[in-house]
Amino acid sequence: MRKLIASVLVLAALGVVASQAFAATRSVAVGDDWFIAKGKPRTITVKRGTTITWHFRGRTMHNIDARKGPVRFHSSYKKKGTYSKTLRKAGTYVVYCDIHAPDMRMTIKVRR
Repeated sequence: MRKLIASVLVLAALGVVASQAFAATRSVAVGDDWFIAKGKPRTITVKRGTTITWHFRGRTMHNIDARKGPVRFHSSYKKKGTYSKTLRKAGTYVVYCDIHAPDMRMTIKVRR
């Protein structure tokens, strides 16, 4: 009986590790006054549970500020580095850079 319980616990632990390893991620570039690419505001669509990682590049300060959506979140101001957020609630998020709003924005659609 002990071997059975130990086997079940090991399999459960492996399942948790495997599910985390297969979790979706999405990278978003943050440049001088744009998200993803230069030009008009951008939209991305991801599955619920996806981790979005913003990569800051450029010469000016930016931040991430999700003002609209199922969950609001924000990063600190930075020129370099990254900020990550796992989106667990489905819906539409509108993300701005507070310094360059309203022109510097993006939309994230999180589906179930």
